[in-house]
Amino acid sequence: MPPSIRLDEVAVSVSTPSGDLVLLHPTSAQLTEHRIALIGSNGSGKSTFARLLNGLVEPTSGAVTVNGLDTVDDGPAVRRTVGFVFTNPDAQLVMPTCIEDVALSLRRTIKDKKERLRRARSILEGIGLEDKADTTVHALSGGQKQMLALAGVLATEPAILVADEPTTLLDLRNTRAVADRLFALSQQLVLVTHDLELAARCDRALVIDEARVVFDGAPADAIEHYRCVVDA
Repeated sequence: MPPSIRLDEVAVSVSTPSGDLVLLHPTSAQLTEHRIALIGSNGSGKSTFARLLNGLVEPTSGAVTVNGLDTVDDGPAVRRTVGFVFTNPDAQLVMPTCIEDVALSLRRTIKDKKERLRRARSILEGIGLEDKADTTVHALSGGQKQMLALAGVLATEPAILVADEPTTLLDLRNTRAVADRLFALSQQLVLVTHDLELAARCDRALVIDEARVVFDGAPADAIEHYRCVVDA
């Protein structure tokens, strides 16, 4: 069966000095398509929606389940199922060198250190960074850093990948390289993006505006709806 993400009347709010701030109004959806785009303006709530999917954000009410696992009650299992790539790869690259960073992701599944490093080197080769294995992560370009962050997440073999604006900080060349890598994945992909060309490559798109899902359907129709929202 394909991966299934389900949101049942999920809402998120936070307390502020002036009262509760709603980050997402009650939302229900089932996400089963291979590639799903989340589009919307800055502050619309799309990153909140994305972070609900692996438990980085917990619902104030309602429930999120991934393949039947509740993101609150079964958090560790959900995070093994759902990988998350951040906008800024520096938020994910924690080890001194590239090979050490990928190897860190393999600690749970590969106990032998030599085998772990061998596998990490193989993963780096697969993304074109084999020659950077012993290079400090701080010496990489923005595109190389994002590819390394993606490799570290994929090393854990998640069934689902959520990518939160992974190309926002990249130039056109690196955007294409990272996007092509994402769209070649066998995993289900949930892509938060401002890049409407990338959204158009998905199977389904949700438009989020003022903390609500205001459109859910075919990418071309979603993009047209989003443009109407922006121009309103």
